[in-house]
Amino acid sequence: MEGVKHKILVLSGKGGVGKSTVSCQLALALVLQGKKVGLLDVDLCGPSVPRIVGLQGRDVKKSNQGWIPVYPEEHKSLAVMSIGFLLPDPDAAVVWRGPKKTAMIKQFIEDVVWGELDYLIVDTPPGTSDEHIAVIESLKEHQPDGAVIVTTPQGVSISDVRKEISFCNKVGLPILGVVENMSGFICPNCSECTNIFSSEGGKLLSEELNIRFLGKIPIDPALTALQEGGGSFVSKFPDSQTLKAIQLFVSDLITSPTPDAK
Repeated sequence: MEGVKHKILVLSGKGGVGKSTVSCQLALALVLQGKKVGLLDVDLCGPSVPRIVGLQGRDVKKSNQGWIPVYPEEHKSLAVMSIGFLLPDPDAAVVWRGPKKTAMIKQFIEDVVWGELDYLIVDTPPGTSDEHIAVIESLKEHQPDGAVIVTTPQGVSISDVRKEISFCNKVGLPILGVVENMSGFICPNCSECTNIFSSEGGKLLSEELNIRFLGKIPIDPALTALQEGGGSFVSKFPDSQTLKAIQLFVSDLITSPTPDAK
C-alpha cells in the first residue's frame, strides 16, 4: 500500500444499486485520464468485477512479494484483484464465516503487489458487516481518502443508505460524496431520459446531511449490454449522455478536497 496515493471505498447499505458498476466505470474513467488504478473487489460472495471489466477466466499469479493482480491485455494501467480469480468454478458459492472473510480481505490488502498506483478503488458488498469492518481496519494505517456512497432515487434505497452513512461516521471514514445511480432511463432510440423510478432522492439526501452530491448516472441499455461481456464504456461510447454523467461524477470526485471524518 505504500505506493498507493489515494484509496477510495465504494459503499451502500442497499444491494442492487450498482456499486460494482460505479466502481468499475470510476476505475476505467481514471485510467483514460492517464492514471494508474487498482480495482479491489471485496464482495466475496458475489464477485462481479472480473466479468464487468472483461477478465473472467484469468488467474492470479504469485511472486516472492505476494499475489500479482490481473491486468487487461491491452494496458498495464489497471490492476484488478477479486476472489473471482481464485475460484475453480465461476458458479461456486463462497460459504464462509466471518473470520475467514476477514482473513481473506486482509490478505487482499496486505499481500497483493499493487505497485505504484494513483488510485485504489475498493468495491464492497452491501451492508455494514464483517467485510466493511475488515477493509476499514486493514486500510486505517494507510489513511484511506474516504467513501463514495451509491444510492438509487427511491425512498427504500435512501433509507438503507442512511445506515451506511451512519456506519461511516461511527468508524471515522470520511464521506467523499453521494452518487445517484439508475437515475432515469436513457431511451436507446431517441436518447431521452425518463424517470422510471423516483428522482432527486440522492441529491435531497446530500442536502439534508450536508454531504457533497457527486451527480446522477442514468440506466443505459448500452452500458448494461457492455458489462455483460466486459469492457470500458467510457472508451466505447464517447458521445453517450451516460458517459458525460460518469465523467462529471469522476471529475468532481477527484478535483474536490477530501472532507474530514465526522
